[in-house]
Amino acid sequence: MKNVLFVCSQNRLRSPTAEQVFSRRRDIEVESAGTNHDAENPLTPELVEWADIIFVMEKMHRAKLQQKFRKSLKSARIICLDIPDNYQFMDPALVQLLEERVPRYLGT
Repeated sequence: MKNVLFVCSQNRLRSPTAEQVFSRRRDIEVESAGTNHDAENPLTPELVEWADIIFVMEKMHRAKLQQKFRKSLKSARIICLDIPDNYQFMDPALVQLLEERVPRYLGT
């Protein structure tokens, strides 16, 4: 079972949408978090250590992750999805982007 972490800035729109979309899969465990200190679920060293694959929505999220959590990263694979902050929670266009971009990295 792979542990998959989705990361955006505030953990209010993009990463919670991704968590909900992929939580239905039985072959992975999913969580989501935000890089900002006032995020709904702030990114922690424990979450970073837990993850086998970390999907970030934008390059700035990868940079923050690598800067703040370098010691916790271990061998987690970091994948940037290049999804801008232009979507609402569970926006059908966002769901479609996620469904197009994420599965290839999960082995399906």
